[in-house]
Amino acid sequence: MAEPFASSPPPAVAQWLEYLRGSRRYSGHTLEAYRRDLARLVELAGPLPLENLSPGHVRRFLGQLHARGLGPRTLARTVAGWRGFYQWWAPRAGLAANPVAGLRPPKAPRGLPKALSVEQAQALLEHEPVAADDGPQARAVLARDRAMFELFYSSGLRLSELTGLDAGYAREPGYESAGWLDLEQAEVSVLGKGGKRRTVPVGSQAADALRAWLAERPALARPGLDPHALFLGRRGRRIAPRVVQERLAAWAKASGVPAHVHPHVLRHSFASHVLQSAEDLRAVQEMLGHASISTTQIYTRLDFQHLAKVYDKAHPRAARVGSAPAGADDEQDKHD
Repeated sequence: MAEPFASSPPPAVAQWLEYLRGSRRYSGHTLEAYRRDLARLVELAGPLPLENLSPGHVRRFLGQLHARGLGPRTLARTVAGWRGFYQWWAPRAGLAANPVAGLRPPKAPRGLPKALSVEQAQALLEHEPVAADDGPQARAVLARDRAMFELFYSSGLRLSELTGLDAGYAREPGYESAGWLDLEQAEVSVLGKGGKRRTVPVGSQAADALRAWLAERPALARPGLDPHALFLGRRGRRIAPRVVQERLAAWAKASGVPAHVHPHVLRHSFASHVLQSAEDLRAVQEMLGHASISTTQIYTRLDFQHLAKVYDKAHPRAARVGSAPAGADDEQDKHD
């Protein structure tokens, strides 16, 4: 199978790659992937110039790659590279059409997202780490981390939604909160994909962890730096997504959870555990902020009920004062 060009790519391909590098600022890794994709196309075309390829040619090439054993995901990425090249080159070369425009690679099977068991989630969130020292910053970092991880699992947030949260709604000249915490109402409001706003409940244990963090937050705050941000880094600025990922991975390892845990694992765990107990797909769709019910269906095939009732009764750590997580242990025995 063709790898990057043995000598040098055709001039049009070289120009496109340079355009992506210089004007679009694509990473070296992405550029190398596109280089491989176009090398495959040149190899398959043989003596036929790229400007003479027809939709029939590229369909046949795709079939040849499939016969060589390339999987659906690789084929999809390869077709995307070919299409992007022709979208850029066709108008510059005066081609009648983009021969890849209508090409559709085979669909990749959609697997179930990885999720923790209820027991693993409980072990993760009940872990008691030891502070590096007895100073206020070390205590604040541990309180912050616990609050972040409880909130991920409590409310099924995306990483960008969590880091974008403010401690409360704020509006002032030049600034308005995109997402915020309302502890009094035990909910967070976030702006998700496609600019779609949603409000999600916050469970009692997450709310307790958030109160503990807010009491420690001044130890990390710095005058004039991100005064509204809910979660702060050590230097007083809004916490960076990469820091959240690193802290969660380290916390999970220390807790003994036998899996690489990243923020989306907690989002998947939230969805899976609510669905296992409550069987309300539409409610989970609303809480996750999925535009289409088909996106939520990757978790399970279930019927629909009511959002608030589902959340309070089903989520393992969301029970309000005086209520219990109904059926969580029994249902988990069936699905683990």
